[in-house]
Amino acid sequence: MTGTDDAADFPDPFDHHVTKDGRVRIARGGRVVVTVAGGAAGRLVALLERAAGDEMATQQLLARATGNYRRGNERPR
Repeated sequence: MTGTDDAADFPDPFDHHVTKDGRVRIARGGRVVVTVAGGAAGRLVALLERAAGDEMATQQLLARATGNYRRGNERPR
């Protein structure tokens, strides 16, 4: 890592798009992996707006929304 918070620092970053009806489509590698709708989408959009400009925080929020993150309680292999 270079120490900056840009997408180049992440090997396979998440991307998101908010649709007209308020859904949040989260993609990784160009493929939509999950669509968040309803109240959860509204909360996610608010959090993403607060994290604007901080790519690491945005990536963490998107990873959590997809369930694709380590919780810290997994056993080592």
